[in-house]
Amino acid sequence: SMDKKYEQTFVNIAILDNIIEAQLVDSILKEHDIPHRIRSFHDTAYDGLFQFQMGWGALWAPASSKAEILEILHDVRSKDFDNFEER
Repeated sequence: SMDKKYEQTFVNIAILDNIIEAQLVDSILKEHDIPHRIRSFHDTAYDGLFQFQMGWGALWAPASSKAEILEILHDVRSKDFDNFEER
């Protein structure tokens, strides 16, 4: 099917550390119209097995967007998350 072909163009770009990082990267990539999928290890066949060793989840996208996405991820990780939520 077309869907299957579309899926196969996605490669594993990066491992995301936590939900906040995932949400931030997701919203930035949407703003840039970069196709991507974010899968938490809990939502997949991994069944949470690798969650503690490997981070929160995986970011998948076309290989052609890898450099741009890694740059965005680097920017997100440079920010100070301690004050992310106002208390």
